[in-house]
Parts: sequence; C-alpha cells; structure tokens
Amino acid sequence: MDFKPKEPVKIRFKQLVNGNKSIYLDCYTGDVIRSESGVGGRHKREFLKLYIIPESTKEDRLKNDATLALAKAIQSKRIVELQNDAHGFKNSNKSKANVIDYIEGMSEAAKNRSSLNYCATMGNVIRLLKLYRGDYIAFKDVDKTFLKGFVDFLSKTKKHSKYGDVRSGEVLSKNAIVAYYSVLRTALGKAYKEAVISTNPSSDFNLSDQIKAEASQREYLTINELKVLICTPCKNDMIKRAFLFSCLCGLRISDIKRLTWANLLKNGDRTNLEIKMQKTKEPIYLPLSDEALKQLPERGNAKPSELIFTLTHQGTINTVLQKWVKSAGITKHISFHVARHTHATMMLTLGADLYTVSKLLGHSNISTTQIYAKIVDKKKEEAINLIPNLTD
Repeated sequence: MDFKPKEPVKIRFKQLVNGNKSIYLDCYTGDVIRSESGVGGRHKREFLKLYIIPESTKEDRLKNDATLALAKAIQSKRIVELQNDAHGFKNSNKSKANVIDYIEGMSEAAKNRSSLNYCATMGNVIRLLKLYRGDYIAFKDVDKTFLKGFVDFLSKTKKHSKYGDVRSGEVLSKNAIVAYYSVLRTALGKAYKEAVISTNPSSDFNLSDQIKAEASQREYLTINELKVLICTPCKNDMIKRAFLFSCLCGLRISDIKRLTWANLLKNGDRTNLEIKMQKTKEPIYLPLSDEALKQLPERGNAKPSELIFTLTHQGTINTVLQKWVKSAGITKHISFHVARHTHATMMLTLGADLYTVSKLLGHSNISTTQIYAKIVDKKKEEAINLIPNLTD
C-alpha cells in the first residue's frame, strides 16, 4: 500500500458566531507513522488572528483577498521553518545539510514576494545542481573547487525549455551562467549568516575570472510606437492603462499592482506618487506628468486604500500585451517590464540627465542607469550613419 506524505502546513478556517471565519494553520510536526488505519503524526494549530468577513461589497472582497494573501505568506514561512528543522539546519551537524533542500526552501519563501522570472531561475539552479552532483550536496562539500567545477559544467550545458527539454544545440549564455551562479552564491551567503556554514566558499572564488557577463539587450518602445499603442484598442483596458502608466513613470509591475489611491498626493496643480518599492524596499517620490495621469482609471467612489489597477496573473498580462502590440503592427517582443525600459530610454532621449533618470527609476547605483544611456548613444550613432555620401 502506498502512502502519501501529509502537507506540513495547511490553511484552515473556523466559523465564528458573528459570521466571520478565523484563519488558522494546521501544522504537521511529527514524523510519518504508517499503520493499517492510515498515516498519522503530531499536529498543532496556530491561530493567526486573521479573519475572513462576509462579502457584501467590493471593499470586503479586496480586504479578504489581502487577508488571505497574508495568511499564505505566513504558511510559506512556516513550511520553510519546518523544512529547516527536518533537514538539519538547526542542529549541531549543520554542515551536512543539503544545499538543494536549502535552495528549495528559499524558492518556496520567495514565491509570494519575488518575480516569476527569479523563481524560475531558482528552479533551474536546483535542476542543474542535481545534474551536476546528484540529489544530495552537503554544504561541507561546497568549496572553491566545487564552484569552479559547477561553472565549467554550466558553460557546457545545453539550453533547456521550461519543461526541461533540450531547446536547441546552443549552450547556456554567459548571462544565464552568471544568473544561475548568483543564486547559488546568494544561498551560500544566507547559509553563512545563519551559521549553517562557518566560512563562505564563494568569497574565495571570483566568477569573473572564468565568465564575464555580456551587455544585455533591453527591448523598449519608441515615442512613436507609444503613440500608436495609445490609439490601438486592447481587449483588457486595465492592462493597457497600467502598461502605459508604467511607460510614463517607470514603476515595476510589482509596484503597479500594489498602487493605491492613497499613494497619489496632490501638491497644488501637481500630482505626485509616493511608494516604497517592493524590490529594493526604498521609498520613491515621483512627480507625475499629465500624460501619466490620463492613463489612470476613473476613481469614482474608490477609497484611498483601494487599488488603482486591478490586474491579473503576470503571465496573463504579458500574453495580453503581446497580442495588443502585435495588433498595433509592432514586431517587438513585449513584456510588462519593457515599460520600465521604455521610460528610461524616453527620458534620456528627451534630454534628461543620467543622475535624474537614475532617481526617477529608484536605482541605487547610477551604473545600472548607464545601460540605458548606451542604448540612446547607439541610436544616435545609427541616426548619424543614415547620412548619405554627399561628396562622391
């Protein structure tokens, strides 16, 4: 008879007399016990002091969605804590803990706060580590030689699709290798801070000695293409408005999704936007142009705490964007993040200085903004090259 292991932490609800539902976590903390009557183990309940209220208005539904999202975040944290206990991250024999299990725990914790791309990258790192050394890699076995060997392995590895199939005869790009190694380096740094390991082997290994990242190609839209898109209908008007708003202010999709009417502040005739960026946790204060304000949906009777843009899953958003852009006759491959690239290149093209653009984007390092300056310089060179031979 086959037995399925229990989910370690489940979200459950308790009906209250006042009509609310109290949210609690059902935590399975014991070892699996197999018997003829089934699988058992020790359970404990953790009441979160979070409540689902009866829904009679849109505000009630949004409040319940936010409450449930918080409960799921706590659930993910508890799962990681249980996995850490199970795999020895809190006992005296920490160096024998499995690196792959540790990164899987990081990936689980990142699902509620990181981009889909980063979570996919972590999944690829786990797959590649297993191909390189198997399902069990002890922290004590990871040293400079291990890291060098892993980078060598990556440099010879074929590209794979998201389903794990070989996508082409090409090997991984240098940028992909840098991204994958960065995940492993981050895991080692975190393990060192948590005293899982006594020394950090990545501090003795310089990746740039083997691999140097290439300048990435950043897709963006020109001002003329933006004009065309504004005039082109989109099947989802909210996605269209959110994308164009991002093109005109530079916010990431993670911040656009969290934007509420309370984040918009009036100062005389000027409307400013103030928000703490989810990725960097840094506050940013942006004056909004009249063109950006045109893309805001009608507020109606919405309260300050309500979301400005109600958006769906990021994958769905990008699919809608690609079809919309194609219908406008634009052949570029577009994702929502292209809006941020568009804002940066547009500002520099219109004459804004590099320092100001870096502040508008919330970059902590101006070297990140210089990538866009290089794009603008390249476009200037291409324009100059259009001048025909006038002397022969």
